[in-house]
Amino acid sequence: MTLRPYRSVLYIPGSRARALGKARSMPVDSIIFDLEDAVAIEQKASARETLVAHLSDGGYGVRSQIIRINGLDTPWVAEDIIAIAAARPEAVLLPKVDNAQMISQLSAEMDRYDGFENTQIWAMMETPRGILNAAEIADAPRMGGMVMGTNDLAKDLNTRFDPTRAPLLAALSHCVLAAKAAGIVIVDGVYNVFKDDAGLQIEAAQGRDMGFDGKTLIHPAQVAIANEVFAPTDSEIDLSERQIAAFEAATAEGLGVAVVDGKIVENLHIETARATLAKAAMIAKLEGTA
Repeated sequence: MTLRPYRSVLYIPGSRARALGKARSMPVDSIIFDLEDAVAIEQKASARETLVAHLSDGGYGVRSQIIRINGLDTPWVAEDIIAIAAARPEAVLLPKVDNAQMISQLSAEMDRYDGFENTQIWAMMETPRGILNAAEIADAPRMGGMVMGTNDLAKDLNTRFDPTRAPLLAALSHCVLAAKAAGIVIVDGVYNVFKDDAGLQIEAAQGRDMGFDGKTLIHPAQVAIANEVFAPTDSEIDLSERQIAAFEAATAEGLGVAVVDGKIVENLHIETARATLAKAAMIAKLEGTA
């Protein structure tokens, strides 16, 4: 379980100064500042300048800050890297990652400039070849997280829309396995209908139950639902506290297991319980309720 919250990961175009300003007060856990798909070709250069200026001004607090650059095969990526170095980004998100070599290529390019010394690389998982190579991508040096690009993946797979996401489940699960094995973050793809709260709730809950750490979002109106779905519930927090107390009492008596609500509690359950409480504490701190 990832302790730092990534419940809500909101895309914001680097070209939209007003949205960049509003993001400073949004209750999101993470922001993907986008220089790729959300920015028109004629705005690529100005978007870099606008984004770097806002990031240099700061004010985004403890939110995770990720910059999505253009692809390695595009004419804009070199200028993207040069420009964002000044912002000393926490993470750079690379689109359409097919293999670990692409991560190494980006890392080598970043090493040419000051500003990336502590920067992680995140990978968009949105191509069939990338899905097949998910394990090697997740294990690549400098990797910090994966982001599912379900729209591009569905296009490449030529799937039909299915509200259960059945055609994508194999790919989604494969990437979750790769990320968990490597110990990195993985967030689910976007839900395209930002006014369909019920649909978002269902899809977010599906992603949570599959093991995703959070969900990428296309509109601020989706933030509250993602934050709620991916946060520990009151009942989960209560159960975690009772499991820890019961296990500690059993250990003091020389026993290796405890029983809570008629169920065995072992070390593995205590690890999950402590992680749940730690995550809840970090969310409370992030939201200013701790």
